[in-house]
Parts: sequence; C-alpha cells; structure tokens
Amino acid sequence: MKIDPRRPSVLNSNTMFTIIGGDGKEYGPVTTEQVQAWITSGRANLDTKAKKAGDEQWRRLGDFAEFSGTGAAVPPPAATPPPASTEPAGTIKVDPRAYADDLIARAGKLDIGGCLERSWNLLKANFWPIVGTTFVLFVVMLIAQSIPLLGMLVSLLLTGVFYGGLYVFYLKKIRGEPAELGDAFCGFSLAFLPLMLASLVSTLLTMLGVLLLILPGIYLAISYSFIYLLIVDQKLEFWSAMEVSRRVVTAQWWRMFGLILLGAIIAALGVIGLFIGFFVTLPIFIGAVAYAYEDLCRPPAKP
Repeated sequence: MKIDPRRPSVLNSNTMFTIIGGDGKEYGPVTTEQVQAWITSGRANLDTKAKKAGDEQWRRLGDFAEFSGTGAAVPPPAATPPPASTEPAGTIKVDPRAYADDLIARAGKLDIGGCLERSWNLLKANFWPIVGTTFVLFVVMLIAQSIPLLGMLVSLLLTGVFYGGLYVFYLKKIRGEPAELGDAFCGFSLAFLPLMLASLVSTLLTMLGVLLLILPGIYLAISYSFIYLLIVDQKLEFWSAMEVSRRVVTAQWWRMFGLILLGAIIAALGVIGLFIGFFVTLPIFIGAVAYAYEDLCRPPAKP
C-alpha cells in the first residue's frame, strides 16, 4: 500500500499546533488530529491562523501540508461580528452532536480499573502536592458554603468554578506539566461565567430529574461528569459542554456509572481514617474522573 506524501497527518500525528480562535485568543498546543476535528466541527477553517510548535511565524492552516488535503470549505467572512451576548468571551460554541459523535467514534471502551490504577499511581508520584492542593481548595469551598444565608447561593453558583480550577490542576499533573496551588483556583479567572452557568443549570436539571422518579436525576448526574473539564480544557461554552458530556458519557453510561460508584466508595473509605484519610482517597476519585475524560474526550485519531 502506497502512502500519499501529501497527507502526512498519520505519519506526523505528534506534530503540535497553536491556533488563533475567532475570539482572538490562542488555543494550543494541540495535536494535528485535534485541529482536524476542529475543522470538521466548524471551530476552525483553512483560513485560521496557526503555527507549529517551535515556529514563530503564523500561517493559514491551509498552508500546512497536514491540512491542505482536508477539503474543508472556507466560509466567507461574516459581514458583521456576532453579538457579544452569543457566548462568553474565551469560549467556543460547537455543534454538540457532531462534536460528541466524533469523540465517541474515536474513543475505546472505558477501562474502569485502569482509570483508578492510573489515578493511584499519579497520587503516589505527586502525593503532597495533590493532597495539599485538594485539601486547601475543599476547605476554602466548605468555608464559603458555610456562610450564613449566602452558603446555598455559593454552593449553587460557585461549585463548578471551584471544580473547574481543581481539574485544571489535575490535568496538568496527568500531562506532566508544571502545576501550582494557584492553578486550582484558576476557574475564577479562566472561565468564571461558563463554569458558573454550567454549575447552576446542571444542578437545577439534575434536581428536576430527581423529582421525576429519581432515575432521570441519576442519569444526568453521571452524564454531566465532564462538563467542567470540557469548559476549562476545550474552551466549550457551557451548554455545548453539557450536551457533549451527556452524549459522550451516555455512549458508555454504565461504565462511567461503575467508575463513579467505585470512586465514591473509595473516597468514602477515607472518612474512616478520622476524616483526614478522605483527602487521600478523594484525589483517587477525582483523578480517575480526569483520566476517564482523557480517554473519552481526548481520544487519539483513528488511522
């Protein structure tokens, strides 16, 4: 079988690119496959400015051999910019169905034991940074939620903001990137509005589902596992993140349910250790969810 030298995307799958989004912000570095997925879903086109890792010059995506053969149509420039209220600054609006279908097609079966094992190994390799950061964030969150009168509002609106930052910290550790305590609170600066809206809407929908014979609430609670991760990592606006998470998790709902159940049991066992153990077992649970996200929402491209 001959390989067309004009289509090196499979051979150069490790090439990393940074693009300039429609909001003028830089996104990346990401793999060739991720950029191709953005082109397919309409998040980028052949006129999108981009550069390879290590390069200084910005060029059109269509100027790179990796994308010149994609056949992606270049939409004409908009006559007027979209209204500012369309989506929060720094977020990307996508077609949730197409975006999720692409992820589902590329993802393998979720390995429950593998996620927990990798999370345990991550904790062992970064014990004090992970335990300490998780402890500090949860203490701050609990103090905020205990404020008289405002506690319920904080819980409803800011839970997603806290978790979004914490997941950034865990993802950096998983990917071998430098991570500091401040990263765990970056949800307040990185994506405050999308995280807040996601927290509010997903909580209300889950509560409504619980009122409707409980089972719909359980379904939504599991299906929304990746909302905050999609917002902080892939810059999706809150409703797209909710729908993409729901569709991706639904494709392997029982496996995700098993992971959440086992992770919750492990976390609960920490309470036996005079509560302090909770901050040792809880990171295993959080890390396992982050690894599941890596497997299901950042799968490799199929050859």
